Amino acid sequence: MIQLKKGREKSLKRRHPWIFSGAIERVSGKPHGGETVEVRDASGQPLALAAYSPASQIRARVWSFDASQAIDEKFLRSRLQRAIAFRAQLPAARHSNAMRLVHGESDGLPGLVVDRYADVLVAQFLSAGAEGWREGILDALKDISGCEAIFERSDAEVRKLEGLQPRVGFARGNRSASRCPIIEYGLNFRVDVEQGQKTGFFLDQRENRQRLRALAAGREVLDGFSYTGGFAIAALAGGAARVTALESSAPALAVARENLAANPLDAAKLEFVQADVFAHLRTLRDRGARFDMVILDPPKFAPTAAQAKNAARAYKDINLLAFKLLAPGGLLATFSCSGGVPADLFQSIVAGAALDAGVEAKIIERFGAAADHPVALEFPEGDYLKGLLALRS
Repeated sequence: MIQLKKGREKSLKRRHPWIFSGAIERVSGKPHGGETVEVRDASGQPLALAAYSPASQIRARVWSFDASQAIDEKFLRSRLQRAIAFRAQLPAARHSNAMRLVHGESDGLPGLVVDRYADVLVAQFLSAGAEGWREGILDALKDISGCEAIFERSDAEVRKLEGLQPRVGFARGNRSASRCPIIEYGLNFRVDVEQGQKTGFFLDQRENRQRLRALAAGREVLDGFSYTGGFAIAALAGGAARVTALESSAPALAVARENLAANPLDAAKLEFVQADVFAHLRTLRDRGARFDMVILDPPKFAPTAAQAKNAARAYKDINLLAFKLLAPGGLLATFSCSGGVPADLFQSIVAGAALDAGVEAKIIERFGAAADHPVALEFPEGDYLKGLLALRS
């Protein structure tokens, strides 16, 4: 049992699932990592059941706000079934065989992420609580999904904060998963679930790729931080006149070229460039290059608010360069997946970049994560992906 300090139960009563170490008055006994503990307020009133994590500043993550509920494999299986059934009803399920099935706290399963790529699941156990129920969760996922193979990518930095060692490899079944073929709105992609970033592909950008595909016709497109070519190939499929894709990672570009070859598109219209994106954007600026659409989907610059200042400088630099490369009437699709950079700050950064570039621009659309990455209303931290579509005057 953990008892909270007086007045520190307010976030729990708003059903926020995290309990920080500073909110705890005392802990009864010596619960181990992942053990289910009852959470009580200062008066001893039961509030929730949570997974304890002695190594983390997030000392406990709530499984249930019903303190009488049994946290067992039946409970977890029910949560998994509910999450997976919701995805099956989404419109995107008719257009892709790749989907996020479990999105952590927003699905009532803190620290658990599960993505499906055709017949392979990729699971991440990112909290002590999820780790504690790992075997039962894997069994349930195999039964509910019907997938024989589950690859584990529990190698994110956040595991260190939970006092957990990284783990990568097949947890159930075994098959070649270095190039897992998926379909997204009629386009073919190869996903490297073993070595790729996160779980191998950025499923959260699915609808945004489709939207920019619809806007790309006849445009000269620059795709910065192209990774395995998702946006670049979508733009080409949408009828772009020409696409230049920048990416620093040679392995990512190898997959991108395979992705291009897997689709009946005019490959001569898409040029992959291996380069530092910041440096190459400056080179393009110095050459006087111009594009009708620029896409910026950089990696996470600020995982937490503590890194926001340095991240703001990086976002400012790339967006300033993008505006200088954008022809009048051109579109800038710019994204941030940094949890430490809120949407209002990101918009302010992009506005400052336009000002410094000496251009006028207006926001005509906003982007977020696809619907299989839901955000629980009581858990705003889950709203990490933000994007703007700006029209240069």
